[in-house]
This record gives sequence, structure tokens and C-alpha cells, in this order.
Amino acid sequence: MGPEEYVEAVLELVERIPPGRVMSYGAVADALADRSERASARLVGSIMARHGGGVPWHRVVTSSGRLPPGHEREARARLLAEGTPLRGSGVDMRRASWLPEEGM
Repeated sequence: MGPEEYVEAVLELVERIPPGRVMSYGAVADALADRSERASARLVGSIMARHGGGVPWHRVVTSSGRLPPGHEREARARLLAEGTPLRGSGVDMRRASWLPEEGM
């Protein structure tokens, strides 16, 4: 999978995250690792920062539930509107985490 295909795969996966649920940057990378030969949460973060405006970017957070840096206020408002379980200033990862089905 080339770099452009990987960007598309990341964005397609983020599109599939249901309202009220989230994935961490690392979980997105892990979900695509077998077919992409990449497994970098930082790369997913970079892709989201550059290309994520057209997908539900607010549903991708850190593994601790921290909201996207620099966009915390808007992300929190969007997540609240979707009924996402929050905890403190972030997402309750135990209750809100979502993983795609095997063999995506």
C-alpha cells in the first residue's frame, strides 16, 4: 500500500467510527497494520491533521482519551452532541472505544 492509499485507508476507517464512539490514533494504525505494513500513531495523527477535515476527526483521540490538540473545544462539543461518554476533560476510553470488525 502506497502513501496515498494509506491516507485513503485511514480516512475510510475514521468514516466508519459510529457516532458516540472513538478510536485512538494507535488503534487506527493497528487496525490497518496488516494490510499497510505501517503501524504509527504519529503518522495517523499527521494524516488527520492534514486531511481529516472531511471526516469525523473528533472521533480520533489519544489512547488516554485526550481530545485532538488545538481543537479540544470543538471536539468536545461534537462528542457531547453525539452522546460520547466523557470523563474529565477527555473521553472515557473504557466506555467509548470502538474497533472495526476483523477482516475489514
